[in-house]
Amino acid sequence: MRPDHGELLYEGKAKRVFASDQPDRVLVEFKNDATAFNAQKRAQLDDKGRLNCQISARLFEALEAAGIPTHYLGLASETWMVVQRVEIIPIEVVLRNIATGSLCRQAPIAEGTTIDPALLDLYYKDDDFGDPLLTEARVRLLGLVDAERLSAIEDLARRVNAVLTPLFASVDLTLVDFKLELGVSTTGQLLLADEISPDTCRLWDRRKSDQSDRILDKDRFRKDLGGVMEAYGEVLKRVQGVCTDPRNCL
Repeated sequence: MRPDHGELLYEGKAKRVFASDQPDRVLVEFKNDATAFNAQKRAQLDDKGRLNCQISARLFEALEAAGIPTHYLGLASETWMVVQRVEIIPIEVVLRNIATGSLCRQAPIAEGTTIDPALLDLYYKDDDFGDPLLTEARVRLLGLVDAERLSAIEDLARRVNAVLTPLFASVDLTLVDFKLELGVSTTGQLLLADEISPDTCRLWDRRKSDQSDRILDKDRFRKDLGGVMEAYGEVLKRVQGVCTDPRNCL
């Protein structure tokens, strides 16, 4: 079902954002587009939008129940989400619980090394520059956020990790690492935004020992492993086992 909506406000790699009949709310449509390597690799994957929308809704509600402020308000359909209008902060926050991927390519850290406390990395959200790694000094130089806001961002990201890690563990999934985007509401509140799904989280199946078979996230697409939607479907199935059905917001 396609809900009534206003003008298209923004289109990204995986979602479209539309105006609603309320100025402080927008409608987000989850698309079936899959991209990797800064959109150099593209594909259409049937049912991807629905799966990511349904997973994200349940996880947002679990975070909300734990006191994490998010932009999520509810679902408008299986692939449409109603959220608070926010101004996205151009910083991607990555929490790493286990070393893999780019971290192991860029530093002498063995694949699979547990990182405790989790490593928090910041990236400048700009495809034209390749989303480069940020330091606190660069954040100040670019004027992205002040020191107080940056501290609040890091605190919120770690609180999210503290909720999601045991939640996934309860269904035999390891939260290896994940990316967060945050925004500021029309009232000035810092909110978790975007989505939380296998597109933004690395998830390993604890029931599998094979290093390829255990992957239940976007790495299946990146590495041409196949079974991408089956993996996303498995994540939804397990999340449904520990999260309530999402509320309808229309």
